[in-house]
Amino acid sequence: MQMRNQRKSIKKKAICFIGDGACNVPTSWIFAAGKLGFDLRIASPRKYQPAPGLVQRAGGRVLVTEDRAKAADGADVVYSDTWISMGKEDEEAQRLADLDGYQINDQLLAHAKPKALVMHCLPAYRGKEITDDVFERHAQTIFDQAEDRLHVQKAILALLAKSWRR
Repeated sequence: MQMRNQRKSIKKKAICFIGDGACNVPTSWIFAAGKLGFDLRIASPRKYQPAPGLVQRAGGRVLVTEDRAKAADGADVVYSDTWISMGKEDEEAQRLADLDGYQINDQLLAHAKPKALVMHCLPAYRGKEITDDVFERHAQTIFDQAEDRLHVQKAILALLAKSWRR
């Protein structure tokens, strides 16, 4: 929704997801790419990449790579999620070591389009998946995205409630 609010359409855009490419967020992006007609590039270490079968099944234009610059090249959106999702807390030290460098920072953003949106589904751990200064410069978009998510979830619930009453 935030992409639509700021760029009118996601169709034919390039989305770069950086970080744990096998978690729930890039999985959703993989299926969305096929349905909504955008290019998705996922940059993550090999052991954090989505399963090839999942990528193929989604039917979208998805590139999975370890090359951060290649994934961000010309991106309209640069997106990340926390490296340590719920239930993964006991893996924290290993994940921090493995994902080091897979961060949204100024060096990565230099490869994206000049006015690329920086997005994060929160909570953000500054200094890990996103630098403090990049987060601050893009905080309005990140917080607007979080607010949009609330309204979209309410709309989905209302739609489901309506269909259950039938």
